[in-house]
Amino acid sequence: MSIAPADRIIVPLDVPSAEEAIALLDRVPEVNFWKVGLELFVSAGPAVLQELKTRDKKIFLDLKFHDIPNTMAGACRAASRYGVDFLTVHAPAAKTALAASQAAAEEGAAAAGVKAPMLLAVTVLTSISTRSLAFELKVPLEMLDYVQQMALMAQDSGIGGCVCSPLEIEGIRQVCDDLILVCPGVRPTWAAKGDQRRVKTPGDAIKAGANYLVIGRPITQAEDPAAAFGRICEEIAAV
Repeated sequence: MSIAPADRIIVPLDVPSAEEAIALLDRVPEVNFWKVGLELFVSAGPAVLQELKTRDKKIFLDLKFHDIPNTMAGACRAASRYGVDFLTVHAPAAKTALAASQAAAEEGAAAAGVKAPMLLAVTVLTSISTRSLAFELKVPLEMLDYVQQMALMAQDSGIGGCVCSPLEIEGIRQVCDDLILVCPGVRPTWAAKGDQRRVKTPGDAIKAGANYLVIGRPITQAEDPAAAFGRICEEIAAV
């Protein structure tokens, strides 16, 4: 898959209002791909998606649906009508829910006359450590084994991609070579890790086999966001 470096970087609109989102869009017009998460979508609703489409931007609607199969399917059917590019569901919802979500997303998009979003199954949140997985969530598998199982289940359900930590990219590629991998937990060497626990640099994540990188604070909280974005693009282009 040939993707321009600037198109590999997805920047989160992690702000609480439409006004702040628009201000950030204006500040970094170089960014082509934006992520809308729960906080902004709950606050601003689909109007923010329309603003992004008006600006001809790609949209990652990161709502991480996790519920019973019928409810997840209904949510994906409704969300697909917005014409977004990526839409997230939680892999641990299990195979029946994932397959129903995929089918419903295709139905919703067809009814609205738009392209169906690529569903991305979230394997394990990058804020969860190996210790948390074992001792708090009581998962009896090693982190990589569990992530591989989630990725395989998503693939078997007809879902085209996964969200995973960059530390698990190579492990997923061993069992699911064709999945699109979108990776948060990516931090340049010159940026703080923040609340991410399982991280790689942008260049290392691309080398490992990531297709897209979600990079927020190193860009949005930089003194010069456009310069930070350009610096990361250069790092990716050098891979």
